[in-house]
Amino acid sequence: MHTDFEACYRAIASRDPRFDGRFVTGVVTTGVYCRPVCPAPVPRRENVRFHPTAAAAARAGLRPCRRCRPDGAPAGPPAPGGSDEVRRALRLIDAGFLDAHPVSALAEATHLSERQLRRAFVAELGATPRDIARARRAHLARVLLEASDAPVGEVALAAGYRSLRRFNDEVRGTFGAPPRALRARGGRRPAPGRLSLRIAYRPPFDAEGMLAFLAARAVDGVEEVADGAYRRVVDGPQGPYVVTLRPDPRRHVVVLEAPAGAHAQVSGLAQRARRLLDLDADPLAVAEALGDDPLLGPRVRARPGLRVPGVWDPVEGAVRAVLGQQVSVAAATRIAGRLAALAGAPLPAPDGALRHAFPDAARIAAADLSGLGLTAARARALRALAERVADGRLVLDPAPDPVRVRDDLLAVPGVGPWTADYVALRALRDPDAFPDGDLGVRRALGAPGVPCSAAEARARALAWRPWRAYATLHLWIHEEAA
Repeated sequence: MHTDFEACYRAIASRDPRFDGRFVTGVVTTGVYCRPVCPAPVPRRENVRFHPTAAAAARAGLRPCRRCRPDGAPAGPPAPGGSDEVRRALRLIDAGFLDAHPVSALAEATHLSERQLRRAFVAELGATPRDIARARRAHLARVLLEASDAPVGEVALAAGYRSLRRFNDEVRGTFGAPPRALRARGGRRPAPGRLSLRIAYRPPFDAEGMLAFLAARAVDGVEEVADGAYRRVVDGPQGPYVVTLRPDPRRHVVVLEAPAGAHAQVSGLAQRARRLLDLDADPLAVAEALGDDPLLGPRVRARPGLRVPGVWDPVEGAVRAVLGQQVSVAAATRIAGRLAALAGAPLPAPDGALRHAFPDAARIAAADLSGLGLTAARARALRALAERVADGRLVLDPAPDPVRVRDDLLAVPGVGPWTADYVALRALRDPDAFPDGDLGVRRALGAPGVPCSAAEARARALAWRPWRAYATLHLWIHEEAA
């Protein structure tokens, strides 16, 4: 979008939050770059240059604005026509891949040469993979300095820096101030013993609908929705603890709260929160793609902030998909609660209704599943899934090619197309995933009382690409309300 000067200038003139994260505004006279929602006076047209990403603006020699903090904007949506390789590389960078590996390894992971990957990044994002990784580390450092009271040395390690000197140099070079000064001017301080950070999103966001969806599927003892917030137990390196996600519609952020000792995991916690609540979604792009469809258009206009609920952990999502085969949502959730009570790591002390974390693949593979109420076939499928994840034969995370992961899932005995598609939609965050065999989808697309066939559903959904996951959710919501 950054190449459409007039559209970008109108967006910054109106401070339209729907464009937050879609580009940044560089101001040549001040040497800073800003978010479209920056409260500062709108700069003169001749002094403005638009960039696709904060890393691209930094590469041009600009520094982030102190008022709007553009490094904290929502993650940029996929570029129209952008390559799958760049998207996969970005997911790996976001997970800290380049903190421990060279760019050549990143290129190998995306099946490109290093030169091809660099050219693709510059073409789509205006910055190299190293530029993107550097911006990510600096942003994470700023967040940790302001969201926790962790010592500066621990902040450097948690943000992915291998030396304190490099940490100081990059933070000073990015923000124009040393780390301690950055912390001092941050303003917000978390409560003692707590970590608190804000994760931005583009409005509209149907937070009430999202929380209702998660509440209906909350696993007993592991997660709950209460007082307008989602809470769950997370199994960390030092043992389980509780994380809270609280939407703040007025500021267009979700506030993540955790114990202060979780600062080293904050990057992973933020990524999981973003995937669970679909905070990187681009409602404007979805509305443009689906709004003219005679079936979906009215539904999109009625609920423009509807997101695709994700899962906290992809393995947990796959396990729950297997548990949900041919049973109701309520029944699958009850079985998931029994599994968590059986094999999940317990909290040191119960926190209200929260008592234990959801078990990982190794714990599930080693557990006695006979008392869960599963059929013999589903118990075998669950164990086969857990064993393949535990020994590395099946990798479930959003970084690999979703098509390849779907094929790997289908190779698991007892996992069929519906389960694989459901995992792709919710756990792998594929925005174009479409469970054409889902009965709710087929009912919504068929005549009253007569579900259409999977082939008919698949053909009807072609017009909704690449946003079929969002179309699916609108169909589900409509079918539940019918």
